[in-house]
Amino acid sequence: MPGLSRRALGIIGFSLIWLFLIVFILYPLTRIFYDAVSNEAGTLTLANFVEFFNDDFYMRSLWKSLVLGVAAVITTSIIGIAVAFLIIRYDFPGREMFSYLTMLPIILPPLVGVLGFVYILGRAGTVNILLMDWFGLEHPVNFMYGLQGVLLVETVHLFPLMTLSILDSLSKIDPSLEEAAQVTGAKGWRRFWTITLPLTTPGYISGALLVFIWTFADFITPLVLGVQDLLAPQAYLNIMQFVDRRLFRMGIVISALLVVLAIVFVVAARQYVAVKDYSSLSYSRVERRQLGPFQRWLAVALLMLLMAICIIPQVGVVLAAVGRGWSLTPFPIHYTWEFFSQVSIQTPRFIINSFLYSGLALIFCLLIGVPMAWIMARTRAPGRQAMDALTTLILAIPGTAIGIAYIRAFNVPLPFTDTALTSMWIILPLVLAVRRLPYTVRGSFSSLLVVHPSMEEAAANVGATKLRTFKDITVPLVWKGILVGGLFSFIMSIQEASATIFLTLGGWEMIPFGIFTFYIAGSQSQAAALGVILIVVCAISLYIVNRVAGTRVGGLFG
Repeated sequence: MPGLSRRALGIIGFSLIWLFLIVFILYPLTRIFYDAVSNEAGTLTLANFVEFFNDDFYMRSLWKSLVLGVAAVITTSIIGIAVAFLIIRYDFPGREMFSYLTMLPIILPPLVGVLGFVYILGRAGTVNILLMDWFGLEHPVNFMYGLQGVLLVETVHLFPLMTLSILDSLSKIDPSLEEAAQVTGAKGWRRFWTITLPLTTPGYISGALLVFIWTFADFITPLVLGVQDLLAPQAYLNIMQFVDRRLFRMGIVISALLVVLAIVFVVAARQYVAVKDYSSLSYSRVERRQLGPFQRWLAVALLMLLMAICIIPQVGVVLAAVGRGWSLTPFPIHYTWEFFSQVSIQTPRFIINSFLYSGLALIFCLLIGVPMAWIMARTRAPGRQAMDALTTLILAIPGTAIGIAYIRAFNVPLPFTDTALTSMWIILPLVLAVRRLPYTVRGSFSSLLVVHPSMEEAAANVGATKLRTFKDITVPLVWKGILVGGLFSFIMSIQEASATIFLTLGGWEMIPFGIFTFYIAGSQSQAAALGVILIVVCAISLYIVNRVAGTRVGGLFG
């Protein structure tokens, strides 16, 4: 009877997880697809997509979005591969410090990053003012406004995803393969291009996919920099106006198209990796090689230059947050803490809501994600492969599309009530949990894979129940992975803007929404103060992650 009871509880738990996935992931996506292929009368039709593909402006936006995504993959690949290879294969002064600083841009939300760059590199920013003062330039250099500025911001923000993915793959390459190549005459660059780099393909594909889709779906960065002819900004602008029904419908069509393209890219990437075998018979620790004197200091100089570029937006945001009278001057004339007081004491709702909603999202992620990881790693339950595929898909689906899908799916009264979910604040923790669930699942799943099932079987053989085995054996061995995945879910939740901006009502504002609204209203110092607070919170969380897991977090992105 107790065995039957435990089995019944397991079935109930498994069913509840799938109920959550169906209601809050599959149903909203299905609804947005239905809206995209139907007209006002509810009749199924492809006329909306025909209209999209016959519109020259939308086609140009699609083409420019694809080009921007590919360009971001190229730039982040160059930086990410070089940094990962230096950190894991060579020893040089400051290597440990640079391995931590490489993750620094992750704590900088894209919205805060673009504002920081504008303060320093904008037309009236520090660099242009200095150039005009020192060299007599009559017109400022356009560093930021246009696709080049969007590419710069995306590259600086996203290259750590590529670095971490490559680090994870490089650490698993059997060194005997490279040694064999060297014995047969393949040295230096030839060995790197023919042996090392191809063996990192699974990690590289994962990182490249994340960079491409993130860039493809980001609408805030282009809007701040005056670029509107991209798909994601068009989806946002069309949805946020409620007058023209045609434009509203086109916003839905664009959102559905973003999801379709994400699915196509994920399936293609997984298929490409699946057609080849990247496994090794063993993993051995690779001994780091010493660089020569010139190469050593060249590596340090290049990494210092990269870190200096990465710090530019942080410096810009901090100066804007504490400065007054920063107009046509290289730096603020006066400094004050007034703006921090305004956003933290006078209007604390941004900070309180961010911690409340992100904390609840973290709880949802742990309650759903850890059991999902255990099902995927420890059982043969039907549907576990579908769970794995769905987790990967969530990571790839643009936040823009998720936010719009929730508007369409949950803007109707709940059963037995007259209240829609979109009019309840709980929708924000739910959408954050859905967006960041993969990090908790991946972190827990990766840790479970390195714990041999025989340890749990031994506990069961001496009479321990499954619950006690999980509590006394499994959790102590996998808690680091759960903590890392959970903290990454928290970091990404607290800086989320693309999905929540569509669902936020008065009184629900989180920090990213506050930054956006302050900036649009011309209150740039208040926006910067909120940005600094967000950076500090994310930096503390990332420091904990780095201390617990180090470079092992690369597995979260695969």
